[in-house]
Amino acid sequence: MPHVVFVAPRFLENTNRYVRAFAGLDGVTLSVVSEDPEEAVPEGLRGRVAAHYRVDNVLDGAQLAVAARAIAGAVGRVDRLTGALEQLQMPMAVARDALSIEGMGAHTARAFRDKDRMKEVLRAHDVPVARSALVRSVDELEAFVGRVGLPIIVKPQAGLGSRATHRVESRDDLNALVRAGLAPTAQRPLQAEEFVRAREHTCETVTVRGTPVWRSGTRYFPTPLEVLETPWVQYCVLLPREDDDPTWTRFAPVNGAALAALFGADARTAAGTALTHMEWFLRDDGSMLVNEVGARPPGVHIMPMMSLAHETDMIADWAGLIAFDRFTPKARRWAAGAAFFRGQGAGDRVASVTGVEEAVAAAGAALVEMRTPKVGMPRAEGYEGEGWAIVKHATTDGAKHALRALIERVQVRYG
Repeated sequence: MPHVVFVAPRFLENTNRYVRAFAGLDGVTLSVVSEDPEEAVPEGLRGRVAAHYRVDNVLDGAQLAVAARAIAGAVGRVDRLTGALEQLQMPMAVARDALSIEGMGAHTARAFRDKDRMKEVLRAHDVPVARSALVRSVDELEAFVGRVGLPIIVKPQAGLGSRATHRVESRDDLNALVRAGLAPTAQRPLQAEEFVRAREHTCETVTVRGTPVWRSGTRYFPTPLEVLETPWVQYCVLLPREDDDPTWTRFAPVNGAALAALFGADARTAAGTALTHMEWFLRDDGSMLVNEVGARPPGVHIMPMMSLAHETDMIADWAGLIAFDRFTPKARRWAAGAAFFRGQGAGDRVASVTGVEEAVAAAGAALVEMRTPKVGMPRAEGYEGEGWAIVKHATTDGAKHALRALIERVQVRYG
């Protein structure tokens, strides 16, 4: 019976779905590490949690190691140490190394988390990526611009999605970056990349000990960077009905080569059992570039979208994958999508929300779930917005129509 330790920073709605998935697996002993006290474990799950250990900071690998060691002493050997968030991947790897827990160690985790290292590994294995460099000063940034020209992208070395990412299109933009205190330093190096003009897609891949056994993919409308740069734009993520769409099937060999490179020598171990989230570019000339890869479940509602499209529970499937190295591919039967509602105007709170009834009527039976922004709620800090909706349709065009109906009619304003 495998003993799984799940790292849950806080017992919030989405995190509890993952805890519940592991708790629902027959033949698994489940323990939990969290920053919340044991009393915060959802009441319905307490009977399935063999041990709980509270830490001050789940992003500290040393603290996770202490927690896992204590749990092992109380319950038994830890077979898997896992968590769903991108920020957890490196500290969990440090803890695995400290306790010799099977799974991704720090060397492999760094290839996924450190964007400069990631591009270095991919280039070494002839996987196509944008030109990039880790820059530690304004002079190094200037030198990079001299090599590749403008525009460029500047982002954190261990970023998350498109957060803290900036497009530099001119010398004025470069000077503004410096004036804002966002220039690279030796203490805070930044990843500089050429700006790629292309359509942005994702490729979600299930690997069992390094072997890809299932793929899915989505398209962003517009790209995450455009969403970040245009705070008022309402955006969508679309998962098409066609699982043999050549857009994604042609990318499969690139996806496989990239994952093999990043997993490296650990591919055939438990480190290579994963659900990965890969963002990639498709240029107008048909060429493809890998952008970023995360060794964890995807965000922006791609997990529930895949669940709907494949008539399964992807969170439960991921839990079974991690605990038992097993995954049963499901056929794709539906198209799915997510729309994100974001406000316009100044202010730090939602002042008005209009068009909801019209949007619901226009989306029709395709609308599965909707969380409408509420007047008075704080302005969202991230690019996800104040509300969202998820749709499902028998055709890709039907899902597109429903998404368009939602983002064109729901209007959020700040005040």
